[in-house]
Amino acid sequence: MKKIIILGGNPETGVLVDIAVRMGIYTIVVDPNPNAPAKKNASESYDIDGFDVDGIVQLAKELEVNAILVGVADILVKPYYQICAKLNIPYYATPKAVEAFCSKDGFKKYCEEYDIQDIPGIYLDKSSIDKPENLDYPLMIKPVDSGGGVGMKICRDDEDYKESINTALKFSKKGVVLVEKYMDCDDMAAYYTFRNGVPYISAISDRITTKRQGDASPVCIGAVYPSKHSDLFIEQVHPRLCELFKGLEIQNGVLNIQFFVENGVVYAYDPGFRLQGEAPHIHIAHINGFDHREMLVNYAFTGVMGEDDFARKNDYKFKGKIACTIWVLLTDGEIGSIEGLDEVKNDPNTIFVLERFKERDTVQKEWLGTERQVYSRIYVVAETIEEINSKISTFKEVLKINDINGENMILEWLKPFRASDYS
Repeated sequence: MKKIIILGGNPETGVLVDIAVRMGIYTIVVDPNPNAPAKKNASESYDIDGFDVDGIVQLAKELEVNAILVGVADILVKPYYQICAKLNIPYYATPKAVEAFCSKDGFKKYCEEYDIQDIPGIYLDKSSIDKPENLDYPLMIKPVDSGGGVGMKICRDDEDYKESINTALKFSKKGVVLVEKYMDCDDMAAYYTFRNGVPYISAISDRITTKRQGDASPVCIGAVYPSKHSDLFIEQVHPRLCELFKGLEIQNGVLNIQFFVENGVVYAYDPGFRLQGEAPHIHIAHINGFDHREMLVNYAFTGVMGEDDFARKNDYKFKGKIACTIWVLLTDGEIGSIEGLDEVKNDPNTIFVLERFKERDTVQKEWLGTERQVYSRIYVVAETIEEINSKISTFKEVLKINDINGENMILEWLKPFRASDYS
């Protein structure tokens, strides 16, 4: 039987595990948390830290494992590459790509080298945390090597600045933080597939974030595909990115990059060289007929990324359809009741629902402002933006999540989109 080790145990990685098991593969999850959600349906699991490269290499040899794959976690892409290299098995994450896409400082360096506009900012370590004179408030403070909004905060004055810097430093293994101009404008993402050295745009989306949580890091509450900024992106950014990809010698894999759009300028800011928690691959599989999860699992065994008909199937315009991901974020507290979820799941336009909590689970206060407060992502496909807007309204009426005191826990619902932007 084919055996694969998957690194990471979060709920989004659990969907990848389910796919691998469904493909008939003996699937082993490695994560230090004994109760990690991705371990639930795995064939076997081990409570090993994903950074224990030598320990996982030894485990793979003992279990006669044929393949290794990283799940949905930026921080595990580098050890994934190191483990595979030591075992001499296929891996898509080249050393240059790991440097460019697995830390914010590495990405900023390569953006400058390839003339890709990024957000104005500067790196600081604990030896010098004074506010940069050339940047004005409000500012966004981020650890350079953390994701999902962890350790990130908007700050608006000197007192807030120092506290935010110290908090961000605690969440950085490198001990480095990025201080950037705070961008309050349109947000979008481009999702690439690499096959045999050729980069293909597989999806472009507009991202909508909530502002309900004060100066905590903005968290996504929805996405719509294709983006209203698609043409601008392809004209302004795509050619330069292709030069970057060529310089990094990327042959295979998947990459998501987020961007801000302000006054006709596109600013790159957050890459992820792995499957995404947002999971655009779910929409892609439904509409275009290829599944990045299956492609990556097969690649881990064969070194071949997808089938020969991939380029024909790939269509970032989604064949004229509109796709939407509705994120349901919760406030802190203990979940007392969940009602209406079956109705959402059974709606004819719903293609998938990811659930991250159940009744009696607790959402911790410190999770607010990070993706750990996400209860669910609802994936919807329709012919028009008007149909998408109708589904958002319907789901808002039927899905009710209350705490143990009967109080509403849903932070905010995605608002209807302007039809003229997506016609």
